[in-house]
Amino acid sequence: MATLPNPLPTLAAGPSGSSLGLELPAGSLIDVTAEGPSDEPLLWCADEPARPGDYDALQPARRAAGLLPVLLELGGGQGALDEWQLLPDEASYPGDHDAEEVLEEFWEEYAADELAPDADHPSTDSFAENYPEQATYDEMIAPYGPEWPGLAAATEPGQEQASDPDARAAEIADSLTESGTSLKEPHLALVPARRSADIPAAIGWTGQINYEGDVARLCAVLRSWEDRFGIRVVALTADQLVLSVAAPPTTQEEAEAIAAEHFAFCPDNITQGHHETLRAYARHEVLNQQVWSFWWD
Repeated sequence: MATLPNPLPTLAAGPSGSSLGLELPAGSLIDVTAEGPSDEPLLWCADEPARPGDYDALQPARRAAGLLPVLLELGGGQGALDEWQLLPDEASYPGDHDAEEVLEEFWEEYAADELAPDADHPSTDSFAENYPEQATYDEMIAPYGPEWPGLAAATEPGQEQASDPDARAAEIADSLTESGTSLKEPHLALVPARRSADIPAAIGWTGQINYEGDVARLCAVLRSWEDRFGIRVVALTADQLVLSVAAPPTTQEEAEAIAAEHFAFCPDNITQGHHETLRAYARHEVLNQQVWSFWWD
């Protein structure tokens, strides 16, 4: 993956980050991958769990050093980072991929699957046999069909829901660090990346690997969502991606168009989620929602 100069080695000599204009709590540089130590650190991770306000306090690292904040879940059975099977050398560069081409390919191969059905990717005729407890395939993806419906329109800047993406990310990060949330032990990390959407590729995250081997292709979609909906990558677990959304859709029609992208991006959100149709998923998980979360089996 094409990368910017990595400022993290500077922290080995000055752990406080003062040489980069930062004030960091105690933390560690992480260079562990599934293939052995990387040549340079992949990220800096705080030793203690994050508290409300910690994420926002490190947002200046973006401007001062090109380091982007993200929460990493190290509790609740997730294991230490050396158990995450990071594969940075397997990630290409997100900018080399077109978001719509990626989503269209996913939609046709994993959603419609009309071209070459097989045991792993059932055709629409055999969908009911493979998922008998769910709605039929046509019911699940309605109001769309096997043909890729295209990208959803960007949220209009003047809509009431819209806010500053970094401020929204800080709000969501604070909510995730409070007790009683889905994250049991989130630690704040800093990652050298061009933009928040690139964070998974920058560290070689593999939570999606059973669906797509090159995480940079998913990051290309995240870049597009940054541009259209003001998302930020706020948190990662070993197999879950959590985004803040500064400009979520405010109508059901808009939400359904975005839900189609979500389905192409991560079919498990619907096929193994709480809502068995795209319409229901759009209504409950996308419409006016300031957090989008994705999990791959």
